[in-house]
Amino acid sequence: MSRFSRTNHAAATRETPPTGDADEARTQASRVTVGDPVPRTRTGTAWVGVCVAAVISIALLTFMVQNTRRVEISFLWMDTSTSLALTLLIAALGGVFVTLIVGTARILQLRRLVRRRHD
Repeated sequence: MSRFSRTNHAAATRETPPTGDADEARTQASRVTVGDPVPRTRTGTAWVGVCVAAVISIALLTFMVQNTRRVEISFLWMDTSTSLALTLLIAALGGVFVTLIVGTARILQLRRLVRRRHD
């Protein structure tokens, strides 16, 4: 915390005691002081997630464009030759798919738990 924000926070948090009026007390309680942090929201968290995903996608695409040579792939009884970029794209999409499945299962589990607690 900088010296400037500490000074403003100290000055902003000095409040006069409520006079007993309920509306005045509510108004004083709802005032935001200078040093108060901005609360986290779902939208803000989603925005951070989208930004991180965009950076990772750009890094993946850059890596794929730089690695276009052909590679041999063997999986179980299947053998093929394809570009490294396509192989990386398939692997990345597989990772995204697995993450979506696990995340969806966890969300459904939590929703069931909340529903049981409310009943």
